Amino acid sequence: MKGTIVVCDDEELIRWSLCAHLEQEGYKAIPAENGKQALEAVTEHGASLLLTDLKMPVMDGLTTIRELRRMGSMVPVVVLTAHGAVDSAIEATQLGAADYLQKPFDVREVTVAIERVMAHAQLKSEVHYLRRRERDGYGEFVGAAPVLRPLFDVLKRLESVEAPTVLLTGESGTGKDVLARAIHAKGPRSDKPFVAIDCASLPELLIESELFGHERGAFTDAKSLKQGLFEIAEGGIVFLDEIGELPLGTQSKLLRALEDRTFKRVGGIRRYPLNVGIFAATNRDLKAEVEAGRFREDLYFRLHVIHIQVPPLRDRRGDLPALVDIFLEQLGRRLGRALEGIDGEAMERLQAYGWPGNVRELRNTLERLVLLAPEPIVRVEHLPAEIRFSRGSGPVAEGCPFTLPDDGVDLEAVERGLLLQALERTGWNQSASARLLGISRYALRYRMEKHDLKRA
Repeated sequence: MKGTIVVCDDEELIRWSLCAHLEQEGYKAIPAENGKQALEAVTEHGASLLLTDLKMPVMDGLTTIRELRRMGSMVPVVVLTAHGAVDSAIEATQLGAADYLQKPFDVREVTVAIERVMAHAQLKSEVHYLRRRERDGYGEFVGAAPVLRPLFDVLKRLESVEAPTVLLTGESGTGKDVLARAIHAKGPRSDKPFVAIDCASLPELLIESELFGHERGAFTDAKSLKQGLFEIAEGGIVFLDEIGELPLGTQSKLLRALEDRTFKRVGGIRRYPLNVGIFAATNRDLKAEVEAGRFREDLYFRLHVIHIQVPPLRDRRGDLPALVDIFLEQLGRRLGRALEGIDGEAMERLQAYGWPGNVRELRNTLERLVLLAPEPIVRVEHLPAEIRFSRGSGPVAEGCPFTLPDDGVDLEAVERGLLLQALERTGWNQSASARLLGISRYALRYRMEKHDLKRA
């Protein structure tokens, strides 16, 4: 059997003749009188294709297609339309119908259209399968770009050793937390807990209480003894996200715990053994933070035993189609509205864009498209303006807008000048300035501090 076709038309003679012809051609044909019956048949029989009229009682063809896509079904649709109703057929294709035929039609035309559409659907399925296979990476961290190969080589070697500390650095949104969980899942502590704390979101006393625990009466609200993450994660991993935001006092206590492999609860005297691995992540330049006196140098060197630099998305643009596939699939399931994909020109714009917010920005952009795109295929006009009109931020050899003078330049002065131009053009809006410069907001703030740039 070639596949199952649901034939939806309110005229019994058309239903009967189409079903008879399709069964002669080797298909299983399921008749339906209206869109509601068609949806039930597609769900019940796992149809390979829906062949539907547009004008029907109870539920018309356009509503049927909308409902089908809202349900998350990607079953291909061929529309049958009366002569003179081409506008409706075009609207149906915008909703995701693969083809349309005008009545009256020759049944052989229907067979040709069905075979063509099903062949195309099969090809898309194979491409999707191959893309899934090509989703090389490390655990849930997806990527196959050349820039990731040295990183993955280090991670492979980590699977058989217990590294006491791992430091992950990189711009905001690059997936440092995803990579940290992947390292834990494949490492020797994988059967033990992985617990995370965001060092930027809590005041100093609460961070210490979360990490080390506290004794009853240690401070005003300490009404009972509390175990910290170092105890809760016994044998496993504690992930310190945004460690660059850790207060200096807590840095000192963390350093001692790492050096002695012991810790004590806040307000306590007894020291407990520290039996956890420490993974830390930051989007800050910790060397610059050390020089500025905001991060302890001895702690920096203690964390820097295994250093993993996670590259930004703009340095691995070839991974973008695989990431788009994954996110569209995940978002479609979560939001109950599936997109069929991104057309070629729109994908080119996505790959040309600088992605200052990295993978997180990509996911947020796709979530917006899943919710708001008027068609199941995303086109250039559906993309946000900053992506549609982006000129990209590729390597210098691929179109740097500046030419280096023969006598050279003062790079610091050039950087300072570009920062000032961007800030003044945007009224000192840091997010907009960062987008203009193709960097993250944190990178912009770091450079503003470096050049002592403040709004007058």
